[in-house]
Amino acid sequence: MRFSIRVATATALVVSMSGCAMLPGSGPREQRINANALATSRNTNATLGYDYVVVDVTRATLPFMSRDTEGEFRTFGATTRAAPSIRLGPGDVVRVTVFESQTGGLFLPEDAGARPGNFVQLPPQRIDQDGRITVPFAGVVQAAGQTPATVERIIRDRLLDRAIEPEISVEIVEQNFSRVSVVGDVRGPGVLPLREGGLRILEAIAQAGGISTPASSTFVVLKRDGRSAKVAYRSITENPRENVFLAPGDTIEILEEDKEFFAFGATGLVGNFKFGAEDVSLNEAVARFFSLQDNVADPRHVLIYRKESRYALEKMGVDLSEVAAYGHEFHTIFRADYRSPDIFFMANEFQMRDGDVIYVTNAASIEFQRFFNNATSLTGSPLAVRDNIESF
Repeated sequence: MRFSIRVATATALVVSMSGCAMLPGSGPREQRINANALATSRNTNATLGYDYVVVDVTRATLPFMSRDTEGEFRTFGATTRAAPSIRLGPGDVVRVTVFESQTGGLFLPEDAGARPGNFVQLPPQRIDQDGRITVPFAGVVQAAGQTPATVERIIRDRLLDRAIEPEISVEIVEQNFSRVSVVGDVRGPGVLPLREGGLRILEAIAQAGGISTPASSTFVVLKRDGRSAKVAYRSITENPRENVFLAPGDTIEILEEDKEFFAFGATGLVGNFKFGAEDVSLNEAVARFFSLQDNVADPRHVLIYRKESRYALEKMGVDLSEVAAYGHEFHTIFRADYRSPDIFFMANEFQMRDGDVIYVTNAASIEFQRFFNNATSLTGSPLAVRDNIESF
């Protein structure tokens, strides 16, 4: 009888040991993550063919880890340089004034009498759909696409042989072409004219009444010539380089949108966490939104899942020469070792991105405890039978 019980007990232990891979867990184990990595920043012999790479967070790789993939307004052009010139276009209403040095000329007769000055102001006229205006004795002038100063020179050159030392002034009375639109979460959406001195993004938003949403969760989208970029409102207020000059036809859209990341594993709190438009470091994410549970989490393997660009990964030292078919972005796992003495400095610079997934692996002691509990549950039945038999 005792021999049979021992056999049953040993069998149960073997079964439980062979079933370690089937023990419950909150996610993939660190060994499996490494084994299936497409490439790593430290193991150049990793087998390729899988759909992710593993990169350790180190002083060497940290500078190349990109932040949010949103565009930057400074890529659209002028920032500290001069504002773009305002050019005329169809629909604009202009007024042409002709000055002559003395009476008796083309526009000022000898008997002009008392006048406030030696000039004639022509009636305002709208630039037609072909971009033209008409000036007496100068004929049809192509105004669209030109600056007022250029149109002034064209008219002056045509009148030089007919008027007495002519000087020309072209004034925009009604600006309908060089305008920008401000829409979305502002108090006064509408269309704004551009001025000769230039109009920057924050000025346009202010003229539209300002944002109507909390600054911490507000984004600004700039659309121009088929391109668009989205930048956090606070980034524009804090970084003058993002407060660029606007160009004719630009559209500014103000919207409220929360960024978020997801946490799984031994984090103490599983779920999605919103962090508005602000910048949140890995340290802040761990401290503010969840924690690394003592005796449960493995602090050596705090994993951040995201897509990373080919350029950034190659700068980190990951060899992607054999995986060109995967394009310019790769599923990437960044691994932070919170037992490293300098990790808190590095994690303070590691910025979370919208859509990031954080997974914290279980400590080895937890895996052993699960195995032990499983083995105990399996061996308990034959021992209980033995006790019951001996009690008879």
